[in-house]
Amino acid sequence: QQEKEDLQGKLKLREHLSQTAGKNEATPAPSKNGDLEMKQLQCKLKNSNNEITKQLNTIKSLKNEVQEKEDRVRELQAKISRLERDLNMKRHLIEDLRSRLKANQENEKISNETLESLERKVKALTEDCSSKKTSIDSLKQRLNVATKEKSQYEQMYHKTKDELEKKDLKLNDLESKMIETEYAMTELEATASQQLHGLAKQTGQALETIQKKLLLTNDKVEEFMIFLKALTRELQQSVQELRTKIKQAKKMGEVRACKKGLSQESVQLAASILNVSTTDLEEILEVEDEEETAKTKMEFEKDKEWLQYIQKLPEAQFPFASSLMAAILEKLNEKKKLVEEYGSLIKHTV
Repeated sequence: QQEKEDLQGKLKLREHLSQTAGKNEATPAPSKNGDLEMKQLQCKLKNSNNEITKQLNTIKSLKNEVQEKEDRVRELQAKISRLERDLNMKRHLIEDLRSRLKANQENEKISNETLESLERKVKALTEDCSSKKTSIDSLKQRLNVATKEKSQYEQMYHKTKDELEKKDLKLNDLESKMIETEYAMTELEATASQQLHGLAKQTGQALETIQKKLLLTNDKVEEFMIFLKALTRELQQSVQELRTKIKQAKKMGEVRACKKGLSQESVQLAASILNVSTTDLEEILEVEDEEETAKTKMEFEKDKEWLQYIQKLPEAQFPFASSLMAAILEKLNEKKKLVEEYGSLIKHTV
């Protein structure tokens, strides 16, 4: 639009200048250059009009799209407001449920405490009932004994009553016998109580003896475990030392074989090429390869697993003597093989 206005202003200015020049100079027509520039300006004006028309159509379509998007935004805003209301309602519902859950948890805690208290009371009452039942049984037994004695006395009484008229002279004898019987019963009760007291004392002494034996047995078991751990640790260390000696013997043999295969001049030449001393070259030749390192690591892990198995074996299901013996014999056989291998290596090295 600005270019259109500029071009229209220039065109009007040209027309005005041409008219003014025609009046002043009385020239009948403008020059050829003025006509050419006039045509160019008219073409530019026409192109600008076309471009403006296109831009207006584009603006119109964009306005329609903006209107549609504004409608869509309003719909989405209404939907968002509904969702926010639903979300607020759900939040209030969740808070209500949380408060109810908290109250229920507190009630459940109180109920659990009450239940535990009732269970303790029931347990105490059960123990009290059992003790009372025991005492009742004891009283029933005593009552049965007393009933039997009563029946016997009643029989004796009836028999005495029937024979009373005939055996008045025996009354004193029967009374004395009754007194002796009561005295004997008293002595019998005292003897029984003494025997029960002695039996309880003997039972306590027997329990003390058993406890002492149990403590002594536990001490022996602890000593056995200490011995077992020390034995297995010592056996494992000796096996590891034998493996180390065997590796060192093998390395010495390999180094000696390498030295025999190489002359002193070759060793010095290799050292000069590598720019190291002969001692460093020997250390390079003695470097352990990766396979040997992996083997050593695997043997160490096996020894560790064996030691853990031995230490956990006494805690396993009883009896465990055969399994323990088998595991120790396995390690002893391994040590024997290593000793034989080390002896053969020492002989070959010498």
